[in-house]
Amino acid sequence: MSKHLISSTRQLIQQINLSKGITPIVNKVVEGDRILLADAELLYNEAELGLLGILATHVAERINGKSVLFNRNFHIEPTNICLHSCSFCSYRRSEGEDGAWLLSLNEIAEQVRHSMGKQATEVHITGGVHPQWDVDYYCEMVRAIKRVNPSIHVKAFSAVELDYAIAKSGLTLQQGIRELKRCGLNSIPGGGAEIANSELRQAICGSKTSWSRWLEIHETAHNEGLTSNATMLYGHMESYAHRIEHMSDIRELQDKTGGFNCFIPLKFKAQNNSMSHIGEVSTVEDMKNFAVARIFLDNVPHLKAYWPMLGKSAASLALGFGVDDLDGTIDDSTKIYSMAGAEDQSPSMSIDEICSTIRSVAKNPIERDSLYNHLKVY
Repeated sequence: MSKHLISSTRQLIQQINLSKGITPIVNKVVEGDRILLADAELLYNEAELGLLGILATHVAERINGKSVLFNRNFHIEPTNICLHSCSFCSYRRSEGEDGAWLLSLNEIAEQVRHSMGKQATEVHITGGVHPQWDVDYYCEMVRAIKRVNPSIHVKAFSAVELDYAIAKSGLTLQQGIRELKRCGLNSIPGGGAEIANSELRQAICGSKTSWSRWLEIHETAHNEGLTSNATMLYGHMESYAHRIEHMSDIRELQDKTGGFNCFIPLKFKAQNNSMSHIGEVSTVEDMKNFAVARIFLDNVPHLKAYWPMLGKSAASLALGFGVDDLDGTIDDSTKIYSMAGAEDQSPSMSIDEICSTIRSVAKNPIERDSLYNHLKVY
């Protein structure tokens, strides 16, 4: 680790009055040592927001320097028809219900054609768990995309979608993932993780794939040579201990496989769902959560602020709390968060806008591919 980075961080920390309990944790972070679960809970409960920003920035710069990454991407959401009924979801519909949609393979291929003029390098596919879709259908979808654009990276199908489709096909996890990889699947998104705690999970998404199964699916994917992301839904009924439990399991699996590219905290948005009465946590809480995640997940290389969920201004602010990835251009191709009341109802960012956002906080914008290889320095 750079002695200059350690020295400059310590100079910033000297301006803050640290409690006896916080001081040993600060020293661990500055020296690059792993913090414990109890340390993370103390940071959540007692650390000043300014201190968390300094520590998270220290960790981010130790891992990635002053780089902030983005890519040229778009989403395909093939359907919002879903056999699950999660309490936090504003997106899900039943077949025939007003607002339900189901894209044909031709319509999906047309979205890929549209993206080619914008030099998109990644398509992110996730949607409802359709009761009729199995591995064969997902393979048809991937092949239809690759026929239009053979070079595009297909990051597709959350663990929850995979769990149902693979079981419906009568395959083992290994068989199902191998078949999808053979058909052109390149990596797996992090959706469906929600929150690890079984009681909370039962309360907000009781019929959904269990947390242990989610971990098993990602571990299997990693072992088959597919990287993935990890998410956590926060700001609903969970405590800090629940968040740490969730991140601890991700850190443990990452120690084992090294297959997670990125961690993405996803904020509960309160419009148009049965948990609307809970409301939403503050931007201060968002920043605290980003910072503790960056400090705790020392083995996950990237932390993403998913701006269609967070909003552009808050995503920019998060760059001072350990975030080094702003996702991508999106091109007004996702409805999941706009249907839940997100600030950006037609989410899209130009390359110039992304670069300007990054430079405004004295960071260096770098275009990446889906596996976090650097493509272009701006």
